[in-house]
Amino acid sequence: MADAIEELERKRAESNARADEHRAVRDRLNTEARNWAEKRADIIDELRAKSSEAQAHRRARDEFNEQVKEAKRLRDEYNRKLQELSDRAQELKRNRTPRPGAVPTWKLRKDLKELEFRHMTSALTDEQEKRLIAEMKRIEQQIREQDDQFRQDPEINQVLTDVTEAKRLAEENHAQVGQLAESAQREHEAMVKLYEEVDELRRQADEVQAKLLEVKGQADEEHRAHIAAIEEVRDIEKMLHAARGGRGPGMASEPQEPAKEEDFLARLKKGEKVSTEDLLSLQKSGHR
Repeated sequence: MADAIEELERKRAESNARADEHRAVRDRLNTEARNWAEKRADIIDELRAKSSEAQAHRRARDEFNEQVKEAKRLRDEYNRKLQELSDRAQELKRNRTPRPGAVPTWKLRKDLKELEFRHMTSALTDEQEKRLIAEMKRIEQQIREQDDQFRQDPEINQVLTDVTEAKRLAEENHAQVGQLAESAQREHEAMVKLYEEVDELRRQADEVQAKLLEVKGQADEEHRAHIAAIEEVRDIEKMLHAARGGRGPGMASEPQEPAKEEDFLARLKKGEKVSTEDLLSLQKSGHR
């Protein structure tokens, strides 16, 4: 019987050691799992912040695009008005020649453009270039003089004033289109960059989540192994209590089949499961 008790004590020590080992591994894995969970939480916080920032850029981009549409509408409207007023001004100038025999302004402007083209594309001597420049200046002076004369007519003056204003507004809105479009593009690029970062963070979060589940699964396995080892210790302690003369709770008092000590020890050494009833049977056979 002493051999059985010694073997049970050895088994209990082994089970205790296994329980401690599984508990240590479980605790280490749980700590690692907490670290992975904290890392995942940090990534998700950053992901949400960048996603929110990207949405703000998208809203700003959409607002700029709406402003671009309005600026284009106004630019086109003033360009149409400018064209209508310019046509009206030309019609008035054709119908109201400043003085008899004067060359119409439209003809002067056409002649001036031809001279400018000739000056840029022709090989001229110094004398020819001087005469050409002098002629260009003479025509420009005639145009200015006729414009001044036309402006003395209240109707023409009003149309020309309206032409100048329509041109200013058309150019102003055209500049606005460019500026607003650039702002919209900057917001779009910032949004795209942030969404790319969000996609990368989401990928990292998925990887961390997978690692967290893996480690948590390992920790659960170690916990179950720890509990199983603890239960083994408790079972062995019950058998030790019985072997030392006590009885396990709920043990039946009816006669049992005698157990051979050598078979009992062999089963213990093989790691096979033995019950308190087996030990009590062995104990009873040893006292006979």
